[in-house]
Amino acid sequence: MKERANYHLPGMFEFYEFYRRFLPLFRTHREYFYDWCEIASIYGAPSDCIWGGGRVENSEQDPQMVLALLQEYGVSACLTFSNSLLTEAHLSDKRCNALCELFQNDGETPNGVIVHSEILTKYLKEQYPKLYLVSSTTKVITDFMDLVKEVNRDEFRYVVPDFRLNHAMEKWTTMTSSKKKKIEFLCNECCSVGCRNRKACYEEVSRKSLGLPDSNHRCDAPDSQYGYRFSSAKRSPAFISIEDIQNIYLPMGFTEFKIEGRGLGSAMILEFILYYLTKPEYQLDVREEIYLDNMLDLF
Repeated sequence: MKERANYHLPGMFEFYEFYRRFLPLFRTHREYFYDWCEIASIYGAPSDCIWGGGRVENSEQDPQMVLALLQEYGVSACLTFSNSLLTEAHLSDKRCNALCELFQNDGETPNGVIVHSEILTKYLKEQYPKLYLVSSTTKVITDFMDLVKEVNRDEFRYVVPDFRLNHAMEKWTTMTSSKKKKIEFLCNECCSVGCRNRKACYEEVSRKSLGLPDSNHRCDAPDSQYGYRFSSAKRSPAFISIEDIQNIYLPMGFTEFKIEGRGLGSAMILEFILYYLTKPEYQLDVREEIYLDNMLDLF
């Protein structure tokens, strides 16, 4: 297979202990995993970052330890600073600036930031030019021409479109090869494709990160009371399966695939890894290597 799939995995702070055990397994037993895929980045943010958005991670893991782990295994660390409600006053936040200062480096594996706010995008380009930027799916870009404009922006290495554009194949075929490399598809979203309040959900997380009053927004999507279920995501018309990646997207020249999962627990992250990265004949081996580690709380 000519093209290789680059996966972007969730929860670099929240699931640090999980990745501390999984990444060595991925390196030492590469035969367990498909040779046509790699782990390109792990994304996330520690608790109480006012620039944070998308999801709230519950973790106080030492950022230096997180960064050291990912650098050891050549995986890019991508800070999720996708708060959509930032103002100029928020740019001076000491904690978020310290994280950016720590994560920008001259190493072989550059690190990045997932952004929504135009104010923050400009600030990061000026203050931390060594960090690459990713345009967040929290922008909810559902119009293809608006997406093309976003992809054409030089500020962004990758752009994550709204998941409802995933299978718009007649439109994706119109992109040039270089632009296809900038598209990072969100594969396993469980949200209803008919949801009209997705942006409001993301804004509610942004409000929480900033300590603003609750807007009283509540998700009213069908089956939302059950929370995230991978089985439901697989039934979604927007779901990107492993067969889709192998047989459709990679041959078309698309190589970047994002797996959501912050806040879902490391047991669910393991299920995503088993599905998207692990050869079927070795899935039990990977499960046992992880489950039999008595030091790891998977739930």
